[in-house]
Amino acid sequence: MKKTLIFMFLIIFLIGVTFPIKIVGAEASYCCEKTTDGKWCVNAPRSMCATGGELNTPAQTHCESTSYCKPGCCFNSQQGTCWENTGQSTCNEAGGVWNESAQCEIPQCDLGCCLIGDQAAFVTQTRCKKLSSLYGLEINFRTDFSSEMMCIASASSDEEGACVFEKEFQKTCLRLTQKQCNEMGDTSFHKGYLCSAESLGTNCAGFTDETTCVEDRDEVFFVDGCGNLANIYDASKQDSPDYWSTIYDKSQSCGYNDRRGNADSKTCGNCEYFSGSTCKEAERSNSPTYGDYVCEDLSCEYEDQTYEHGETWCAESRGIDESLPGSKSFRLVCYDSEVTVEPCAEFRKTVCVQSDVNGFKTAACVANIAEDCVYQDTKKDCENIERRDCVWIAGDRFDKQEVEAKDKAQRKGSCVPKYAPGFKFWPEVGSTLEISNMVDTCSLGTTQCVVVHKKKNVFDDWDCEENCHCLTDEWAQEKNQICSSLGDCGSSTNYIGIDGYYNESSLTKKRD
Repeated sequence: MKKTLIFMFLIIFLIGVTFPIKIVGAEASYCCEKTTDGKWCVNAPRSMCATGGELNTPAQTHCESTSYCKPGCCFNSQQGTCWENTGQSTCNEAGGVWNESAQCEIPQCDLGCCLIGDQAAFVTQTRCKKLSSLYGLEINFRTDFSSEMMCIASASSDEEGACVFEKEFQKTCLRLTQKQCNEMGDTSFHKGYLCSAESLGTNCAGFTDETTCVEDRDEVFFVDGCGNLANIYDASKQDSPDYWSTIYDKSQSCGYNDRRGNADSKTCGNCEYFSGSTCKEAERSNSPTYGDYVCEDLSCEYEDQTYEHGETWCAESRGIDESLPGSKSFRLVCYDSEVTVEPCAEFRKTVCVQSDVNGFKTAACVANIAEDCVYQDTKKDCENIERRDCVWIAGDRFDKQEVEAKDKAQRKGSCVPKYAPGFKFWPEVGSTLEISNMVDTCSLGTTQCVVVHKKKNVFDDWDCEENCHCLTDEWAQEKNQICSSLGDCGSSTNYIGIDGYYNESSLTKKRD
């Protein structure tokens, strides 16, 4: 009884409490076709509605109830885009075509799969045409994809796998890319699988003995019962269920990174062109364990030596080291089992230079930088291989200057080309330029030695008193070496051993 009275008292107390309430007047809401700040189809106070021109008079109702702001579909015929639930005024302002279907259920807005190169977009056909023109590609619009996810997956990649389909009431298969498989329609694609995989249940049998070569590929491949490529030929895995089920990458196959690309191997078809092998039909003397193809060796035999495919090396005609007239360098190339000869420039303007990296030879015809050799007056400058191709010959100087004792070792001598440039000494009729250049260059090697003879009386013979060494053959040969080092000068034979016009005796003149 006591509890009931307390409860009733609380109710009476709450009913008796009053609260002050302030009633504020609210401005009515209108549908503004356009607001003063540029927005379209917005419910706002009338003072915020723009008026005049072609604008409809603001209506005191929700915008969805007006004719001018009723939600519909806005289609842009230029861009091929559709906007749902868009007011007619907004659509007109954007340059679109308005339709009462708020969800854009109109033919112009039907979506399909637009395939552009290796990309895909789920858009309208008009939009697809626009995108294709932007990228300069042929339009490929497909309507057999019901979702954006399926569309994007159709252009996912060029990854290969098993494309399974029905043909003549049989479950068969082709090894294709996912894109190629999807383009066939009514297929199922199994990325990374071979058509011979038993789990796919196709009529493409594995474990065959057949192999083949493929255009633009180096390797030898197994072939399944349907003629599809399987994995790279590996005799040790011919009966392996997994090797006939999933695609193995080149790096996962036999003999990967073999130095010679598994050339002439009877058991492994992992050929590598840049290492010196490629897929070719096997000769009877080199039959593989399975199939008819091997990694053919692309190396070359030349003058009893073996050169690898891609190797280049130098060969010279006789007399290149002595810069004999007519001599020149050659670059030889081993390519696809054949040796080709590439001559360097005439007149030794370029010479062949060879290097060796881990036993692999490379060569090139490089410029013979010899023009400024004769202007170098120290051994250090002369033999600066970074700047020129010259050698220092100790002895007389071209400029005939005497040098001080402190740097005599560096300056007593002449700088001559390592490979003397040749001359065209048979110019066209009426041209004297080549002959003039040859004479100017060869004249640098001209030297003079005054030998003094005396006799004691009128009855005695003349005896050599000064510079007697200039009468020796050794002196004449030394001076001729300097002269011939400048170019096709002095006395020498040509590169085939025929003597020139002059000999050392005819080049030495005596004066009374």
